Amino acid sequence: MENTFKSGFVAIVGRPNVGKSTLLNSMMGEKIAIITNKPQTTRNIVRGIITTDEMQIIFIDTPGMHCPKDKLSENMVKMAENSIKDADITLFITSPTEKGGVHPADNDILKQLATTKSTKFLVINKIDTIDKGTILPITEAYNKICTFDETLPVSAMKGENLLNLRQTIEKYLPLGPKYFPDGMMTDAPDAFIVSEMIREKALYMLQEEIPHGIAVEINSLKKREDKEIIDIEATIYCEKNSHKGIIIGKQGAMLKEIGTRARRDIQRLYAEKINLKTWVKIKENWRDSDFFMKNFGFKQD
Repeated sequence: MENTFKSGFVAIVGRPNVGKSTLLNSMMGEKIAIITNKPQTTRNIVRGIITTDEMQIIFIDTPGMHCPKDKLSENMVKMAENSIKDADITLFITSPTEKGGVHPADNDILKQLATTKSTKFLVINKIDTIDKGTILPITEAYNKICTFDETLPVSAMKGENLLNLRQTIEKYLPLGPKYFPDGMMTDAPDAFIVSEMIREKALYMLQEEIPHGIAVEINSLKKREDKEIIDIEATIYCEKNSHKGIIIGKQGAMLKEIGTRARRDIQRLYAEKINLKTWVKIKENWRDSDFFMKNFGFKQD
């Protein structure tokens, strides 16, 4: 019997803060990747898996491509670049500027994409924020630098045109095996997902100078044998003593609020009661330390 099953890896790439993680979550119908309004929120590769009887799409959400300033940033950019090389389909996500045309930060990424042989889609996100008449000039400007197989305007936040995007992806998927079992939505381990949920709440609550200087490590994640309770112990690391004070807050109020918000999300994930305990520790300059990045779970591609 002829195999007609289709499968493929779909890399989601672009500069920071264009809505890559929002797109992944909207396509999945579940929160797989954390989202904040701060650029470079995504630090690691996050995979979302959609499986039907006919096909399997493995979305790869990547860190925003930017000019790196430390080893963490360098590693993030390398992960994104490697994802492009390994993908069957690359979704280049951009958001329109007020003046239209190509965003300056997209030029280098477009030139790199132009040298790849994989199928490439130009996905213009946030179209709910612009006049629809500007889409065609934007499309033409981007295709002058890199020729795309398809161009799709979408609003990841509002779900506009996402069904068309999925159907177009399915059309280009190659024949292939089922890489992951039915029902599996992500290959990320529980500890990673939980640490990201805590980091998301910290990013949301904290001041501008702190977010990129924090990392979250899950020290323990265990289900009690006698009760429907999951005990989680986590450490939030920062780089300066002054940052530690801000994260903890007056009489521990900030840390308590971060924990409360994170616990609500984690409970929705597990549908069980969560007992979350958090601590704050200092690791100076961890973003330039290969040892600490590996210890905190950042992939060393």
